[in-house]
Amino acid sequence: MNALDQAAPAAGAAQRAGTSATPLKGKRILVAKPGLDGHDIGAKVIALALRDAGASVIYTGLRKSPDYIVRVAVDEDVDAVGLSILSGSHNELVARTVALLAQSGAGDIPVFVGGTIPADDRAAFLRAGIRGVFTSDMPLDDVIDAVAKVLR
Repeated sequence: MNALDQAAPAAGAAQRAGTSATPLKGKRILVAKPGLDGHDIGAKVIALALRDAGASVIYTGLRKSPDYIVRVAVDEDVDAVGLSILSGSHNELVARTVALLAQSGAGDIPVFVGGTIPADDRAAFLRAGIRGVFTSDMPLDDVIDAVAKVLR
């Protein structure tokens, strides 16, 4: 059993349990921490919330290159990739990851971004095809709902 399985359920899971408890059932989602950022609490919280919503979650751990993230996404045949970035290098890391997904024939995998993303960059990401941009002030249920909507 890994650390994600041992942790307490994420906020909102109890409310989802009474309705459509597993909106992401059967989905495989990669949560990745590209770049040199060493903070992963938010990524782990999101990974737990996705798991509690029924997804099979693969978490890469800290400081992974876009090349590594894409290799895992392709090898694991994921339905979505979530990138968690707090380092300020989000523009370069997201662009490189998306480009490598396209080069590897996996450009159709939806990419979500979370972390410290300035408002101007959020809008640019959405215009560039990123399927959702999430910040720390968003309720977990809203994040889950947004991901589920894209993956239907």
